[in-house]
Amino acid sequence: MSQSDTLVHLFAGGCGGTVGAILTCPLEVVKTRLQSSSVTLYISEVQLNTMTGASVNRVARVSPGPLHCLKMILEKEGSRSLFRGLGPNLVGVAPSRAIYFAAYSNCKEKMNNIFDPDSTQVHMISAAMAGFTAITMTNPIWLIKTRLQLDARNRGEKRMSAFECVRKVYQTDGLKGFYRGMSASYAGISETVIHFVIYESIKQKLLEHKTASNMEDEEDSTKEPSDFLGMMLAAATSKTCATSIAYPHEVVRTRLREEGTKYRSFFQTLSLVVREEGYGSLYRGLTTHLVRQIPNTAIMMATYELVVYLLNG
Repeated sequence: MSQSDTLVHLFAGGCGGTVGAILTCPLEVVKTRLQSSSVTLYISEVQLNTMTGASVNRVARVSPGPLHCLKMILEKEGSRSLFRGLGPNLVGVAPSRAIYFAAYSNCKEKMNNIFDPDSTQVHMISAAMAGFTAITMTNPIWLIKTRLQLDARNRGEKRMSAFECVRKVYQTDGLKGFYRGMSASYAGISETVIHFVIYESIKQKLLEHKTASNMEDEEDSTKEPSDFLGMMLAAATSKTCATSIAYPHEVVRTRLREEGTKYRSFFQTLSLVVREEGYGSLYRGLTTHLVRQIPNTAIMMATYELVVYLLNG
């Protein structure tokens, strides 16, 4: 792949990630709050003691749903809080997606010379290598974004800025503090692999269908709006499958990025969450995550494909 091709994929990836992040930021904030250990509600219940007839107060732990969490944020913190962490998110999304798509395209081209071109093995290895590269280079930015989204404050209170958050992390944990949650992020590469394998497969089927319908021996290079709509549907389908399978790593990663020392490593956090809150807690925020990820991924992939198509003429 030439240097100009690499720059095209860098730019297209950055554009796709940025557009998707801006449009779906409120859902990202709600999802992060739901994944956190700090949103459990304690509701006092009054029960009748059948032995003595006296009433007994009991406190029950209840995990709020997405709509209730959204309502709490709006009532206590205002609508601006729905865009908490957008700055670091955009700072992280652009280079992260740019690095990812450039690495994925480069690796795919090299793997096509080793394995059968555009085979499942090629897509799996390329997605895994690109994910590893992007995560390693951008984890500090994502940690700051998560801390800012978990910084719940009432209206009128001064909110923590990104620079204050950076200073606080460094003072508390040093440089290693910026890499908390990386083990969970690496585990999340499995989600990326599943997503791209399914996406590339559906994309190839759509291309074959278009070629067959046009009754041409060579691929038609002219793309129509329906082609990008098909890519959006392919991205939405593949992301839904991948996220549903690999979601628990998202919860573990959020817990590892919280302040404090309770959560220390991937498997320790995984077992601790299950022991204290049950297996269902590993899927807290999944509904909101899917509601955000499906349109976000569809927008990102379609924007990426469109920019690459336009820049390549």
